[in-house]
Amino acid sequence: MAISDAELMEMEKLLSASGAPALSELRAKFSHLSWTRCDASDVIEPPFRSFTHCDVHLLDGADHCVTVTDDPARATGVIVAFRGAS
Repeated sequence: MAISDAELMEMEKLLSASGAPALSELRAKFSHLSWTRCDASDVIEPPFRSFTHCDVHLLDGADHCVTVTDDPARATGVIVAFRGAS
């Protein structure tokens, strides 16, 4: 399942707001995607997008192994990697 341009814009709007949404809100709004929360230091790949409090990484789970991707058309999930105390 791909992430559309409209969905990317909505995610960016939510994540760039001063009070970032809870992961449960993102899961409810974008239920076709898997969502993972972690600390930014746990992810070595460059983020797809960066915001004040977090980085966003896209996951591609279409093949045998899950990989980080920078292609929204291949994304099946999202990692929200928070910086500092989360």
